[in-house]
Amino acid sequence: MNFKKLNIITGWIVFAIASIVYLLTIEPTASFWDCGEFIATAKNMEIGHPPGASFWMLLGKFFSLFSFGNTMAVAKSMNVMSALASGFTILFLFWSITHLARKIVGKSEEMMSKGELFVIMGAGVVGALAYTFSDSFWFSAVEAEVYAMSSLFTAAVFWAILKWESIADEPGSNRWLILIAYLMGISIGVHILNLLAIPAIVLVYYFKKFPVTRKGVIYAVLGSFLLLAVLMIVVIQFTLKVASWFELFFINTIGLPFNSGVIVFLLLLAGALVYAIWWSHKNEKVLWNTVFVGLTFIMIGYSSILILPIRSAANPPLDENNPDNTLSLLSYVNREVYGQRPLVHGEYYSAPVKEYKDGKKMYYKKDGKYAVADTRTEYVYDSRFTTFF
Repeated sequence: MNFKKLNIITGWIVFAIASIVYLLTIEPTASFWDCGEFIATAKNMEIGHPPGASFWMLLGKFFSLFSFGNTMAVAKSMNVMSALASGFTILFLFWSITHLARKIVGKSEEMMSKGELFVIMGAGVVGALAYTFSDSFWFSAVEAEVYAMSSLFTAAVFWAILKWESIADEPGSNRWLILIAYLMGISIGVHILNLLAIPAIVLVYYFKKFPVTRKGVIYAVLGSFLLLAVLMIVVIQFTLKVASWFELFFINTIGLPFNSGVIVFLLLLAGALVYAIWWSHKNEKVLWNTVFVGLTFIMIGYSSILILPIRSAANPPLDENNPDNTLSLLSYVNREVYGQRPLVHGEYYSAPVKEYKDGKKMYYKKDGKYAVADTRTEYVYDSRFTTFF
């Protein structure tokens, strides 16, 4: 039996073991924390706590249909979704381990002995099943929370970069990079934890495409942090911020109906991406074409966030922060309701407040325009009570 066939068969056996274990041990209803909220929002397409989990909500709604009208089975059907997502996570983990183990062995499939073949399979089985039965992963695999699906996306994108690495010098290999970009975009609608796979992905790309030097590794790591910042700040936040500027201008200044600014912004954004792809293709700029196509697919995946203002505008019973327009959606995605959080430099927990300042304006709809409802309060602390970290 050759490596490829045995790798596929063993991987699906490990998937079956993990999935059966999780399906036999799933929560019968809702775990006593965020799970009840997630189940309610998915079942009735409602708005949960910021920053939302739009794609998870859509898939949760799909799985809730398999309760066939039995409301007591809704929670269990979504727990099944987490169990299956976790099973697929184990599958991609197995294939990632065997890929790396084969590189350590350093032989082609034809030159590999039976002993080496089974050592590689054994490494994959031991590693994947050890993670299957680890406490924290098993815990998330049996309840309706976002972490099981987020783990699936993390495992899938790392497996995809390894698939790219194995055919990187062949025509069409960049399709795997586009797939990674699309999965990254979708994963933002589940949990941003998946973005932490970016440094590992960048390093795999660097080791395959460039001669390895100490300086090169440092640049690759710094570049991965820059790419992570672009996704976190530009794609997730800045696009919504620019859309909110368009919305305010077109409604409050020009006097057009609500959402006109957003529609104009989306058309301009789509037009800019299409032109960038066409230009890079016409001028045979392969790298830039891959970047622009990847960015487009990230935006397509991220577009699941539009379900939040659409459903919020319907005023469902559960409508946390009411993100029914671009301005409130920006505040929702930025988690502004949770207040300030000094990540690098800030106050001690007991620091006295020295001054209060008016911060960002909050808007609501009134008489066909956006009116200021209030401002966020910003706190200025005594500098003697501030510190790094």
